[in-house]
Amino acid sequence: MVCNLEHLCKMLSSRARQLLCVAQRSGNLVKKQFAAAASTDVNPFHFQDIFELEKKPDLPWKKLTGKRCLQVEPEALTMIAEQAMIDIAHLLRPAHLQQLSNILKDPESSSNDKFVALELLKNASIAANMVLPGCQDTGTAICMGKKGQYVWTEGNDAEAISRGIYNTYTQKNLRYSQVAPLNMYKEVNTKTNLPAQIEIYSTPGGQYDFLFIAKGGGSANKTFLFQQTKALLNPEKLLKFVNEKVKVLTLGTAACPPYHLAFVVGGTSAEFNLKTVKLASTKYLDTLPTSGNEHGRAFRDLELEQEIHKLTQKMGIGAQFGGKYFCHDVRVVRLPRHGASCPVGLGVSCSADRQIVGKITEEGVFLEQLETNPDKFLPEIKDDELGGEVVKVDLNQPMPEVLNLLSSYPIRTRLSLNGTLIVARDIAHAKLQERLDKGEGLPEYMKNHPVYYAGPAKTPDVTNACKKHGGFYLGSIGGPAAILAKNCIKKVEVMEYPELGMEAIWKCEVEDFPAFIVVDNKGNDFFKEWQVE
Repeated sequence: MVCNLEHLCKMLSSRARQLLCVAQRSGNLVKKQFAAAASTDVNPFHFQDIFELEKKPDLPWKKLTGKRCLQVEPEALTMIAEQAMIDIAHLLRPAHLQQLSNILKDPESSSNDKFVALELLKNASIAANMVLPGCQDTGTAICMGKKGQYVWTEGNDAEAISRGIYNTYTQKNLRYSQVAPLNMYKEVNTKTNLPAQIEIYSTPGGQYDFLFIAKGGGSANKTFLFQQTKALLNPEKLLKFVNEKVKVLTLGTAACPPYHLAFVVGGTSAEFNLKTVKLASTKYLDTLPTSGNEHGRAFRDLELEQEIHKLTQKMGIGAQFGGKYFCHDVRVVRLPRHGASCPVGLGVSCSADRQIVGKITEEGVFLEQLETNPDKFLPEIKDDELGGEVVKVDLNQPMPEVLNLLSSYPIRTRLSLNGTLIVARDIAHAKLQERLDKGEGLPEYMKNHPVYYAGPAKTPDVTNACKKHGGFYLGSIGGPAAILAKNCIKKVEVMEYPELGMEAIWKCEVEDFPAFIVVDNKGNDFFKEWQVE
């Protein structure tokens, strides 16, 4: 049966019609009250770009082409990616080099601080010849592109950028670090350093902007996410939290200080927090405003940056095993957040501080100009002016004699190693673990010579197993692979597993190879002082 409201009302009793009218009036009243409440609790729409930069970074540029690029050909994307990865593998920003030079001039620097800074500057000078890279871990290639809506491209941008990265890694003396899973447990090296991490965003305007990064495994492993609450957001608790968590960065054998430290509080998601950590560590967000607003823009806290930097200087960790320069600088970014979630991120860019900004405009293809003459940052200084005892160690003695010599020196002692080293990385150690699991024991060369665990990642548990079976491990200053290759390593030959290529086990003859005593045979451990229980 079909009827309208008027017919229905006529059919109802007088009392029923009264109740219906009351219900209608109540419904209208609720609607009016809700509308009034909404008008007082909701602000007008206002779009806020979280990363609203106050000004564009003031950078020197070098021009790669003179072609006007309204329509960008794939070749231009390949060109900028290829040259960007070449530059950051061999060159550094002038500001980073100046910070290293400043360590040598600081009377408060420890001898270890100065030694590391000098070696890193020497390394930069050698790498600037564009033959050997600045770090043995040539990293994961990362590209973030911001493509204006008036920029036209043909084909797949990510593919064209990947081709440029491929060209660099396959044509230069760069390590292939990427492994592809064949199943959940078996992996193979891709032998191209692909795939790269490529992210392309749509932005207003008529140019294509880029940030290229080579991120090594060591510094990537020193990235941390902590899920916190609003209770953390007061000065006393926040600084205590930073003090405890920064010390976590000292554990393991991964990244190479002095660091560019990034600390990020908040974020619309956990992944957005960690992305901000990475961008802040590359100085990409340096021109953020220094105050927030009611719409949720990101900002830098310059005062907290200085407080945290001073905190790291007082820890005594230093550039390597004691001193003032654990960090070059600190970046602190505050983000908006969900009221019930407070992600906190911590990460670093290490001494292999590899990033570069690029752009494609109507005027051509451009890359940030990195420093091609690091020699000008090297002071007139000799190794014997750095202070501190340097102990020469003959590695060709029987191992008991080497251990007896080392046992007479305290932790933090700087060593100069001469003789035979065994170099083994992650995959080689996995092979050795297979032997141990079968009860076959270690090969004699692992017992007769110190083992240099030359890996960018955290030292795996397998090294502990090898130690129990007679292996002796040493820790060396990381990062300056070029200076070690040129001045310290005199002869190299494959000992075992040649099918693994660079991941094989190698025998190296070294001269004045730098190392430190970090853990001794009396239970003293350099890192325990900063270990958080």
